[in-house]
Amino acid sequence: MTIMLKGRIDSNNAAQMEKEILRQLEDSKEESLVLDASELEYISSAGLRVLLRVRKIHPEMRIVQVHPEVYEILDMTGFTEMMQVEKAYRVVSLEGCEEIGRGANGRLYRIDQDNVVKVYKNADALEDIRNEREKAKLALILGIPTAISYDVVKVGESYGSVFELLNARSFAKILAREPEKMDWCVQEFVRLLRKIHGTLVPQGKLPDTRETAIGWARFLQDYLPEEKGKKLLALIEAVPHDDHMIHGDYHTRNLELQNDEVLLIDMDTLAVGHPIFELGSMYNSFVGFSEVHHEVIEKFQGFDYVTGRTFWRKALAAYLGTNCRTKIREVEDKARVVGYTRIIRRSIRRFGLDDPYRREDFDHWKAELLELLEHTDTLLFSPNELELLAVSENLEELQSFVEERLEAADCPMRARMQIGVAVEEIFINIASYAYAPEKGKATVRVEVSEDPFAVTITFLDHGVPYDPLARQDPNVTLSAEEREIGGLGIFMTKKIMDDVVYEYRNGQNILTLKKRL
Repeated sequence: MTIMLKGRIDSNNAAQMEKEILRQLEDSKEESLVLDASELEYISSAGLRVLLRVRKIHPEMRIVQVHPEVYEILDMTGFTEMMQVEKAYRVVSLEGCEEIGRGANGRLYRIDQDNVVKVYKNADALEDIRNEREKAKLALILGIPTAISYDVVKVGESYGSVFELLNARSFAKILAREPEKMDWCVQEFVRLLRKIHGTLVPQGKLPDTRETAIGWARFLQDYLPEEKGKKLLALIEAVPHDDHMIHGDYHTRNLELQNDEVLLIDMDTLAVGHPIFELGSMYNSFVGFSEVHHEVIEKFQGFDYVTGRTFWRKALAAYLGTNCRTKIREVEDKARVVGYTRIIRRSIRRFGLDDPYRREDFDHWKAELLELLEHTDTLLFSPNELELLAVSENLEELQSFVEERLEAADCPMRARMQIGVAVEEIFINIASYAYAPEKGKATVRVEVSEDPFAVTITFLDHGVPYDPLARQDPNVTLSAEEREIGGLGIFMTKKIMDDVVYEYRNGQNILTLKKRL
């Protein structure tokens, strides 16, 4: 039941107002009570006593649409603590306003030169607004540059948060209008992404994306072949809990450039989790949503499909710190598994499977996901680890990958050359003998320690067990006629590196090389 409170409630009319409220309550069969204060201009202590007596009859009573002056009285007297009191919000019209951003739960509009408003899809969005403001405050405290909402307004049938973004431009708009700035956008986009992923969040402050993703996988059990559905769920469950921050909806419409400062917006998706969940969402934003219907990205981001795919690949390469095609493809495939899982569920829940336009998307995403599940054994990745087919043709790509890591660590040129020689000798040895006459994969891990400054290169393969250190070193004092052919590769490696250790564990040959710098 809703009862209007009008004008003034003071010592002169409080008793009469109370009688009228009680009369309306007697005539009503409704159990819940809402007092609408949109026309209430003034309330004294006599009026407050009326509210208290009414609340004793209806403990769940709410007071809504309270003007700021009246709200201040209710707040200072503790009424906002003992009952639900909702402020009246100023009304904002979006007529003629430019849409400048779009996220999972709302859209961003510029309402004047200095201010923007995020309008929520959910009509009952006050709790969503409160939640996002708390997340934004936490992010700011933890060092993430973001805008904090300073006001809540009514927009049509929903609510909005107002932010000060003076002359800000989204990265999406920059890419659309100034394509020559793509590399700068990639650099700043990745710089902030790494800062986010490097931020440790106090336990329990943000939701865990892993648990959310497990829910996505469980939803898809009814839409995938049983074996593939189980594998998908197992892959996501195998991702460990991680208390580092992820944004959850990180794309170029959610980064704003304001006075040379990059700000992150749309903070309601803020969570914790492994970076693969972030990368899956990013893949969808730049590629996944538009794989079948390329026009989708133009409506969403404002630039074309080629720009979106190019930006994604450049950003992923910069994030991983490599131009190695094999490494980029490896991580992209893992991101696609997560991305397709999320996007398929979203499509089914929002649109079902009867719309031919959406069905085309669904069939494509499902086929891609099933193909990926054939050869994906883990969603985890390390920027310092490369898995590739152990064939001599891949040596150059491996050497480039190792060289990138050594250069990033400021490894001296002489040591880089020596390590390059050792890497070539060991990889060619694996390519030649580990799986012969078949072919198989090798994993190479590059680790740099600071104290002491050293580089450790680890080779792993599932080939035939073989300890190269067990072979006797060649006698380098013999003449060419007396020498046996072979054995020089591992001999040079042992001479060049400071430590070389072999072990066979869990069905793997593991050879570890260490060079102190």
